[in-house]
Amino acid sequence: MTRAITAGVDGSPESLAAAGWAAREAALRGLPLRLVHAWLWQPLDVPIAQDREAEARRAQALLDEAEAEVRRLHPDVLVTTRLVSDTPVPALLEAAESAEMLVLGSRGHGALLGFLLGSYGQQVIAASARPVVAVRARRDDETGAAGARAGEIVVGQQGGREESEAVLGFAFEEAAARGVGVRAVRAWSLPSLYAYSPGSLALADEAGGLEPFERKALADALAPWRERYPDVPVTEHVELGSGGQVLLSVATGAGLVVVGRRVGNAPFGPRIGSVAHAVLHHAPGPVAVVPHE
Repeated sequence: MTRAITAGVDGSPESLAAAGWAAREAALRGLPLRLVHAWLWQPLDVPIAQDREAEARRAQALLDEAEAEVRRLHPDVLVTTRLVSDTPVPALLEAAESAEMLVLGSRGHGALLGFLLGSYGQQVIAASARPVVAVRARRDDETGAAGARAGEIVVGQQGGREESEAVLGFAFEEAAARGVGVRAVRAWSLPSLYAYSPGSLALADEAGGLEPFERKALADALAPWRERYPDVPVTEHVELGSGGQVLLSVATGAGLVVVGRRVGNAPFGPRIGSVAHAVLHHAPGPVAVVPHE
């Protein structure tokens, strides 16, 4: 079954930017686009007239307007729409299950807004089994003059080859579809007393020190993807610092920043992770959060 690129819309500038980004992605990948809007009739306990049918028509009109705009800009993309009778979080998570990726509107430099009021956006990103891309409407005064080479895919890599597989795979697939390069970023920090085992420190010594050890780990993780995508240029970036800070320092001008989110049972429910959280809130462009084991 062909998976569609799915975008959540609500009429806000952020969600319309997400729909436009999703349409371009669908065109690049030769995939269909599905626009989803969640609307659930919840009558208010107030002494005023409430018209369920009128509200339903407004919800459908919002979806129709988004569809018309996407079709106008991307006439070759197969577009379908779905009005879901549910609240946003379960509606989006259900839509994501059968999607290639889910695309949402993000305000940037703050919490996700619009279709994702309050903490809804973070809930969806933290719980989705599929990659989620957050897109925000750009202001006219924003430029991409510094940082990443314009349009390239910036991806954060951590851990070993298996842990990086889903994140790097997504980044290289994006780069190949767009005809751009990948900038693979690995951040590292000086170990605390308990951070490294004697075995790992021995491996670092064999590599010639901590930074060469980190460079070798990044090169090893990239090796199978370089072989699979020989036409994708790769820039390796290893830097001392926190993952979020290092990624954000090179994110300006990137076509997409890709970060991972570990799948597991956290004691307080699903979490995005500190690196993804920082990049989602402060990156100037679209951010993809890819779940991995």
